[in-house]
Amino acid sequence: MVKRSAGALLVRGERHDPQVLLGHPGGPFFARKDDGAWSIPKGEYEPDEDPRAAAAREFAEELGGPLPEGEEWDLGEARTSSGKWVRVFAVRAEFDVTGMRSNTFELEWPPRSGRTQTFPELDRAEWFDLETARRKITKGQLPFLDRLVTAIGAKENP
Repeated sequence: MVKRSAGALLVRGERHDPQVLLGHPGGPFFARKDDGAWSIPKGEYEPDEDPRAAAAREFAEELGGPLPEGEEWDLGEARTSSGKWVRVFAVRAEFDVTGMRSNTFELEWPPRSGRTQTFPELDRAEWFDLETARRKITKGQLPFLDRLVTAIGAKENP
């Protein structure tokens, strides 16, 4: 079965200088990774579930607050290198990342130690201008930044 994820990409600022909100994955595998590791807040959803509702749910779980209301754009789907399909909805809205509280997952760490540790799904979230976001975001999610630029009529590096 094909895995599908849905996410919400927040955008703020003026058309000529937008910023996007990305999250950094928590846990030991990403602790020392930065460029190419950040992600749009997202998560898997079931075939009978509405992707927009799943995007809102995942945003709330990963950032600790409801998906803010604002002008929206459906940025469509893109297939990642793992074969998963990701659907993203952009929302023009503000979100204060200082109070971010992510859901958690458990992992045996260190490997084969028999110890289970709890890690946040996202350990931090930050607003980035588009140029920086292109460097930070995972390669499979880059198409969503291009689609966002088109959707909002932004001009990069005016």
